[in-house]
Amino acid sequence: MAEEIKCACDSTNVALFSCSGASNVGQLSNQLAIELTEKGVGKMMCAVGIGGQVSGLLRSAEGCDRIIAIDGCPLNCTKKALELSGLEVDRHILVTDLGISKNKDLRVKGPELADTLEKVSEILAN
Repeated sequence: MAEEIKCACDSTNVALFSCSGASNVGQLSNQLAIELTEKGVGKMMCAVGIGGQVSGLLRSAEGCDRIIAIDGCPLNCTKKALELSGLEVDRHILVTDLGISKNKDLRVKGPELADTLEKVSEILAN
């Protein structure tokens, strides 16, 4: 697992929105956003609140320099919720594009998280 993750944008005001859908890739997306927040890549924000048009959350997202959306599967719910709210997504990460197949298991596996976090780190560094 990468020790230090840097976003190529060099901004400190980065919003991280993730899917937390009822599948392995949804839960993995959520855990990725937590890990990236803890590593200082950005700040995890509430995608459901954006979809729910919660005004304070919308203003917070609008005030960010960059928005990263992490979706678990090709339904792209997070990206669509952001765009339907008028927010521009700067980077979109799709977990199933990283070699993880979607299933109904809700538990995130440690090695799977570490491997996927490393791939996401490489994407964000470029």
